Amino acid sequence: MNQDNSKPQSGIILVVNTGSITTKFAVYKDGACILEHKLEHSVQELSRFADVMDQDQMRTDAIINALGEKGIRLEDIDIVMCRGGLFTPCITGVYNVNADMREVLSTSREGNHACNLSALIGDNIAQNINELREKEGITPRFGPCVAYVADPPMADEMLPECHVGGIPEFPRRTLFHALNTRAIMRRYLRDTGRKAEDTTAIICHMGGGVTISTHRGGKVIDTSHGLGGDGPITPERAGCCPPYPLIDMCFSGKYTKQEIKKKLIGKGGAVAYFGTNDMRVVVDRAKQGIPEYVVFMKAFVLNIAKYIVAQGALVEGKVDVIILTGGVAYSTYITDAITKKVSWLAPVKVYPGENELASLAENGYIILAGETKIHTYNKDHLIED
Repeated sequence: MNQDNSKPQSGIILVVNTGSITTKFAVYKDGACILEHKLEHSVQELSRFADVMDQDQMRTDAIINALGEKGIRLEDIDIVMCRGGLFTPCITGVYNVNADMREVLSTSREGNHACNLSALIGDNIAQNINELREKEGITPRFGPCVAYVADPPMADEMLPECHVGGIPEFPRRTLFHALNTRAIMRRYLRDTGRKAEDTTAIICHMGGGVTISTHRGGKVIDTSHGLGGDGPITPERAGCCPPYPLIDMCFSGKYTKQEIKKKLIGKGGAVAYFGTNDMRVVVDRAKQGIPEYVVFMKAFVLNIAKYIVAQGALVEGKVDVIILTGGVAYSTYITDAITKKVSWLAPVKVYPGENELASLAENGYIILAGETKIHTYNKDHLIED
């Protein structure tokens, strides 16, 4: 888990991380991962639901069944840690899942994405655990089982000037890979012995979406937007688009609102050009010298490099490290090309992979140890208890 081994962990934690077609979960016991599993949901299975938010009970049941098959007793689980969904207002940190959060997520008030399901599923499972314990007369070590989210993607610590858009109706908002980038930042600080308050890092997460965020003094003071078009081309997202052609497309009568959104997110980027979001395929064909793939990969790298360098302007170029992370960062073809374009700004470190399950577990043990503040979410304004 990349934690400080001088602090022993105690307790059993279930971690839940939902994606568009997968449900990942893991079980940690006393600091060690004893089970990690990914449920893959078929197109046929998902087609039964009109909206992704209708899938919460199906996925809840799938996790509970899988835990039983793996010999994990529900009543032994102390807390459930969940990937944060799209909800505002919020700051970074840990939140217990409550009725207000469930309402905002289930109605997709701040956006419709499969990550919204994690907290709903986690809370469903926590309720099942408490009912089982009551039925069986079990006294839990850490009190009632509670579901939490950590480092939600819309946590907002941006500087005021970073919120200003070109017109008042279009303010810049946060939506980035907060969970992984914050975990990677903690890992970098441990690896180097640096302190958060003395470190400025630009972190680029590259997965199906790509976000670039500036971490300074322990806060994320600016970030691109993972879903809203304020960012680079990604494996399956269009990134920043010229507004006039987009307006023409919207009023052409050829597409519904949902179809246009899908062209921007899900069917953009490499999917639009080549019909795949698997960057391993795109890279392999670029290495073969196929012209359209070579040019696309140059554009992919250049887009990311531009966003990294642009965020350097916010801190007057005083950047201690640039970190490349996410699943795409396993490709040295990509990371080497980005490094070549941005290393003049700061040294580049590569931490491939997502590390989200381990990061959630890490936060879970901090909760069980009573070493963090728990925020109570209010859909209208943040209450810090």
